[in-house]
Amino acid sequence: MKKWLFIAAATMIILISTSAYSSSGEIPNLSDAQSDPKTLELMQGFPPNPEKRVMLPDSNFFSFPNLRWSVCHMRELLPTASIERAVAGYSPLTYSLVEGIDEVAFTPMHAKTAMSWQESLAENYTDGLLILHQGHIVYESYRGCLDAHTKHAAMSMTKSVTGLIAEILIAQGKLDEFAIVKDIVPELTRSAFGDATVRQVMDMTTSLAYSENYADPKADIWQYSAAANPLPKPLDYTGPVGYFEYLQTVKKAGVHGDAFGYKTVNTDALGWILSRVTGKKFNVLVSELLWQPLGMEMSADITVDGLGIPFAGGGLSATLRDLGRLGLAIANDGTVNGVQVIPKRAIDSIRLGGSKAAFAKAGYKTMPNGSYRSMWWHFHNEHGAFAARGVHGQTIYIDPTAKMIIVRFASHPVASNSVIDPTSLPAYEAIARFLMNRE
Repeated sequence: MKKWLFIAAATMIILISTSAYSSSGEIPNLSDAQSDPKTLELMQGFPPNPEKRVMLPDSNFFSFPNLRWSVCHMRELLPTASIERAVAGYSPLTYSLVEGIDEVAFTPMHAKTAMSWQESLAENYTDGLLILHQGHIVYESYRGCLDAHTKHAAMSMTKSVTGLIAEILIAQGKLDEFAIVKDIVPELTRSAFGDATVRQVMDMTTSLAYSENYADPKADIWQYSAAANPLPKPLDYTGPVGYFEYLQTVKKAGVHGDAFGYKTVNTDALGWILSRVTGKKFNVLVSELLWQPLGMEMSADITVDGLGIPFAGGGLSATLRDLGRLGLAIANDGTVNGVQVIPKRAIDSIRLGGSKAAFAKAGYKTMPNGSYRSMWWHFHNEHGAFAARGVHGQTIYIDPTAKMIIVRFASHPVASNSVIDPTSLPAYEAIARFLMNRE
């Protein structure tokens, strides 16, 4: 029973909120270099040393420092479905590497001492980082468990992919953003989602009696975790099975549309909506609408529950360069090599940003002027930057003014981006200024 409960918990850690969980809020006493999975010799050898194994169900594969190996090996730890690329449609990226980026200096939030870009990579336990400027790769770095052809867990950046798919279907006339959820998915009629609009689900302004407080062992997230666990349930288990059954149990708490509340169940509800209006599984939709037309270099993976339902809220694993392609297509208004592959209307809708008033009620201290729309985070800074974000430091940061995209994979020991933002956000802005000054 204890092992089963651990797997349930570990399975759901990848959907942790960007603010609710902080692994106790304290950074373990291992630096980036000390916790490198190669340095620790995790899962090395034939077979690996028993003391260095990261596996199921015997080890906490998502605890630090094990997570520094696990983020590159999700397919070996959990069942997945494939997001297929189109082999014949491969679209290579172009390079125009820029010297001096590692030496760019900036001052973190609330700090008095400057830090270099290179120092920030170690500070944030970066596994891989890509910078594109004016359509070209100007900087590329692989560290830790990652190389150019390794897939890394995208965590909640998956949500932004889900939101983009929804916007594409809206632009194609296949989804009505003002439709009532129960009219699309009748099974959700008695749930909190039943009387919400699709747009409210997309912007996470639904009002749900649902807690993602990972410090509370009685929080709803753990029941969601148990339902989603892909392993066979214990004989005495009587709860829902799979994401979709659990979503039907979520209750309402207030008025929809009033406040932003980051709750992963919104994304999985949206994933159900997308599958219902198209008749296709979520991974197939991502393949047909993004991975194939964008000319991705490699297929991606997405974790699934015990019924094979893809985890639209956080299960994606992909390569650094392929997420660079995604960011570049969005920055280019949906075009790839001059061809419109994502409707411009979908990109324009995301770029609008969401309600600042609704977002302010969530209390994100590192994003005081932020908003959230279609599962993308908006900073509303001078450059109009917006981003896909995931716990432990994942991001696709798009700066339209600087014509810059930054993609980062990381395995920071603290999940919450509130710990990582004070270093990361000033660093991104400093790189944008550096690149613009070279134009």
